[in-house]
Amino acid sequence: MPEFNMLSIFQGISTLVASEPSIAVARIVLIALGIALVYLGAKNTLDPLLMIPMGFGMASVNAAVLFLSANETGTIFINPMISETTQLMNVLQIDFLQPIYTFTFSNGLIACFIFMGIGVITEIGYVLARPFSSMFIAICAELGTVVTFPIALLLGLSYGEAASVAMIGGADGPMVLYTSLILAKDLFVPITIVAYLYLSLAYGGYPYLVKLLVPKRLRGIKMDLSKIPTVTQGEKITFSIIACVVLSLLFPVAAPLFMSFFLGVAIREVGIKQYIEFIEGPLLYGSTFFLGLLLGVLCEANTIMNPKITILLILGIFALILSAIGGIIGGYIMYFISKGEFNPVIGIAGVSCVPTTAKVAQKAVTDANPYAIVIPYAIGASISGVITSAIIAGIFVTFYR
Repeated sequence: MPEFNMLSIFQGISTLVASEPSIAVARIVLIALGIALVYLGAKNTLDPLLMIPMGFGMASVNAAVLFLSANETGTIFINPMISETTQLMNVLQIDFLQPIYTFTFSNGLIACFIFMGIGVITEIGYVLARPFSSMFIAICAELGTVVTFPIALLLGLSYGEAASVAMIGGADGPMVLYTSLILAKDLFVPITIVAYLYLSLAYGGYPYLVKLLVPKRLRGIKMDLSKIPTVTQGEKITFSIIACVVLSLLFPVAAPLFMSFFLGVAIREVGIKQYIEFIEGPLLYGSTFFLGLLLGVLCEANTIMNPKITILLILGIFALILSAIGGIIGGYIMYFISKGEFNPVIGIAGVSCVPTTAKVAQKAVTDANPYAIVIPYAIGASISGVITSAIIAGIFVTFYR
């Protein structure tokens, strides 16, 4: 009769005991982090749409490590390193999330779906109403992206890896995913996870940065909404198709993202009800759900225990903070150009996490002056940030692919 071994029944515990100490500790930390993400998402401290599925995935995948063979441990969720066709077809029978990962995530399709959803819920008229101030602030808010790239090179990352981690400074998760899939396949999992974790944390951290850098007197400046010109439906649709074509001509490698975003904008403006309901509902929320779940599942200890992860963590937060500072500097420049009529808080919205940073700007202004409304200007800057981030991504991929 074989000897009874409790650990052989509970393989998650068994693999934890049998693994290297660093991996075991990492698994425990990631399980705790996953639980924390679910809690913070449920409390609305972080974005619940992404954080709850991500937290469940992260906690589950690090708990459910089992013996796949005598000398190999792993999970039956996803293997992000598989690319050979025969091996892929075999593993599709085992890893239950592999089809979703392979056919929507690993090729960047899920990023295009989310961009299309963002386009459908985006009011592009705010950009056209104030194109100079919106684009100027968005360019300033790419400071973290631009500065992080050479620093990443100095720290030993390759050009593709440096470009991918620098894109975190644009605060555009789908763009980071898309860029890292093309330029840094070996690191795209940790880069994307770091990006989305930090983007959610930025929602909680940026308000404090705004209060630190902008005094209450300036945060309370009222913007004259009557000066916002009316933008017609025809102008919005014309801008969408022309911008899509021009940007696709200039940066073909990012054309799928340009097309997805501006197609969503055009569908919104034309008012195709059936498409709008589908894209802003099942497609956007379904993609966001599976993006969060897959990011959590990809955050398995063995997958992310790359020696470069510490560098990514440092560079990611550095890029986001510097971009926020750059955006606020842009807001201050507009404040002086307008002779004190422009609220510098709008600068934070240039960091393109639509519509999160625009909401951060409005909340900071409301706290200082309940009668001040800046949300139209903030949304214009935030949407412009999406465009500038896509342009920079296109430049990076064109040069370093």
